[in-house]
Amino acid sequence: MAGLALNNPALRVQCVGFRALDECHRIGVLITPWTINLVMVGDRFSRELHLAPDARRSWDFPSGSYDFMGGEEAECGAYQFCSLFSPAFEFPDQGSAVATAHEIMAGLFVETADCAAERVEAARIAGRSPMQLPINRRAFLQGMLGARKS
Repeated sequence: MAGLALNNPALRVQCVGFRALDECHRIGVLITPWTINLVMVGDRFSRELHLAPDARRSWDFPSGSYDFMGGEEAECGAYQFCSLFSPAFEFPDQGSAVATAHEIMAGLFVETADCAAERVEAARIAGRSPMQLPINRRAFLQGMLGARKS
């Protein structure tokens, strides 16, 4: 890819923020000079991440649902990726790309107000009280703190 017009010469390849999503998958951000992707990797013997060419799979996170495409490399097996920046010309240096990657990873696991509103509306449509929805500590505190800001 060196020398191609879509490369940002200020960037280099770096993995940022990879963490376990479940027992079989890890999720993180892959920075390259030509693109920045959210990447899902798994057990190299797992067939779950294999996708047909141009096929997409949606993965749900607390912040929302995101479409991933698939790939495969001998070194890591099957993987899926969600393009975040392509090309990655917005970044003046590696540090700003890494900082953005950390923010993306933090935001990925935070439930947005829109997601919470969708869950409440789905409960209402199903004839259940929103008070019956399971709540975690983060959602409880966000609700309390959000109410205090008003």
